[in-house]
Amino acid sequence: MPQVSLKVNGKTHSVEVEGRTLLVELLREKLGLTGTHVGCDTSQCGACVVLVNGDSVKSCTMLALQANGAEVTTIEGLAKPDGTLHPMQAMFREHHALQCGFCTPGMVMSAVDMVNKHPHPMSETEIRAELEGNLCRCTGYNNIVKAIAAAWPLMHGQAAKAA
Repeated sequence: MPQVSLKVNGKTHSVEVEGRTLLVELLREKLGLTGTHVGCDTSQCGACVVLVNGDSVKSCTMLALQANGAEVTTIEGLAKPDGTLHPMQAMFREHHALQCGFCTPGMVMSAVDMVNKHPHPMSETEIRAELEGNLCRCTGYNNIVKAIAAAWPLMHGQAAKAA
């Protein structure tokens, strides 16, 4: 079987996989990182979003072999080792941007990439357009949009760090 070597949340892994193994399967089943969810198996919901070399990717659409040599960040890798939440996680908590929580890991990972790529504060319309590939069946998105807007200045060094 082919070998995949990648860095996940700062730790290097070398794993044997079948050629058809999806990145989400490698993360959940081989590495035990179950924060990355599988919601639809059709790339529609975004619950499986992770960062691959800094870009958000639906891990159910990427073969594990395609991630060979990549740096992957999952929801488990966002917080600091001491437990300090990433600003996006802190704002999701502060703004009550979740209900059941199933979409939350993918939503947070997409939001981190979104904010990193926008050098200016984003309008509600821009945020909603960027979230188009992530489905939430519970919240109506209002608090998710507020959380992302609140995280922007924190992530761009324009406000005190979130707890």
